[in-house]
Amino acid sequence: MITITPATEEQLSTIRSIAYQTWPSTFGAILSPEQIEYMLTMMYSPEALLTQAHEKNHVFLLANESVSQEALGFVSYELDYKGESATKIHKLYLLPDSQGKGVGRQLIDCVSELARRHGNDRLSLNVNRNNKAIQFYERIGFSVVKQENIDIGNGYLMEDFVMEKPLS
Repeated sequence: MITITPATEEQLSTIRSIAYQTWPSTFGAILSPEQIEYMLTMMYSPEALLTQAHEKNHVFLLANESVSQEALGFVSYELDYKGESATKIHKLYLLPDSQGKGVGRQLIDCVSELARRHGNDRLSLNVNRNNKAIQFYERIGFSVVKQENIDIGNGYLMEDFVMEKPLS
């Protein structure tokens, strides 16, 4: 069984650890090792995570195995993204051994329920255009609404699909 709880500030190091364990297998065939390292530092340094939580209104949820309390993965989201009636899923990563076991779906379902209760009418997320997770998102009701290229500095681009899912 899985328990999903809001991450405390002390647990941001667990989120960082999950990202560092997940990114090489998730992006190793898509991005250069240099870009992976650059992005991990940019998005998952202790300072970056604190800024996301305290200044950018990102909420982090941790999925843990109920008995052992072993961390399995996390999601971060933001309600009322850019003043719209949308909840933005900024991050969703599961440890490799936790993938394909329904943990990601449970995290998305949890965010969906929180967004609905808040009054948002859709979920939105960005995903690399070559990421195998696209099929997962499509299976659970997301569809591609546009493409975007985001310059993240240092000569790197995030080449993403923007996907949305209505919350009806």
